[in-house]
Amino acid sequence: MQAESKGEFKREKPKRLASKLREVRTTLELSQGGFIKHLGLDTTIERDYVSKWERGILEPTLPQLLLIANAAGVYVDVLIDDSLDLPEKLPCKSKHSGIKATQNPAPKHSPNPKRD
Repeated sequence: MQAESKGEFKREKPKRLASKLREVRTTLELSQGGFIKHLGLDTTIERDYVSKWERGILEPTLPQLLLIANAAGVYVDVLIDDSLDLPEKLPCKSKHSGIKATQNPAPKHSPNPKRD
């Protein structure tokens, strides 16, 4: 973590999260408003949140990330791990552990448990 002024620390953010969130939504053929309804978040967040997620301005909360991963049929790791790509077909019928990215994989901080 990088030190910020006044003793604060800046949290490392996944570089590909925003593009993966957009890919999930568009692959599911949902508008931003439709995506929120699909996730069951239409009474808690506004449509502009999805736009901000997809532009990297905001990040979904952990419970929201879990809803998105479940809607796509992937493990949350696939969304947040820059070294993993989304599967070509979404949603997956059974939870998918992602596809190892072939270009510029991010360094791993800790080993991922193998999932079947």
